[in-house]
Amino acid sequence: MSHLDIYIDGASKGNPGHSGIGVVICSEGKTIKNISSYIGEATNNVAEYTALIYALEEALLLKAKTLKINTDSQLLARQLNKIYRVKHEGIINLYNQAVQLLTGFEKVLICFIPREKNQRADELATDAIKKALK
Repeated sequence: MSHLDIYIDGASKGNPGHSGIGVVICSEGKTIKNISSYIGEATNNVAEYTALIYALEEALLLKAKTLKINTDSQLLARQLNKIYRVKHEGIINLYNQAVQLLTGFEKVLICFIPREKNQRADELATDAIKKALK
């Protein structure tokens, strides 16, 4: 698989609170993998970065060369596109881990998209929390 389109989202019930991540991986317009995972107590920003890390690890396993990462987290998009610096101690390590994983690809585009265009990833993140709390 040379190119993947990936949608990521993190959800948090409370901030911090019970959190989950959702990842939708697409190739040539078709969904090839959904990831929904409960990550315990975290802030929303930690959940967003955790979703990114899960997505990047999966893309490496799928041997992708180029990625388009779609996120509705303006903060994450701006930090990874080097518009904002990462100052918060809780996400510096996650940011550094993500940057390290990004080196495994020839080209990565990080795009900020409206929430309405990220509904499936949001559902997966929210479902992970609901299942964990049952």
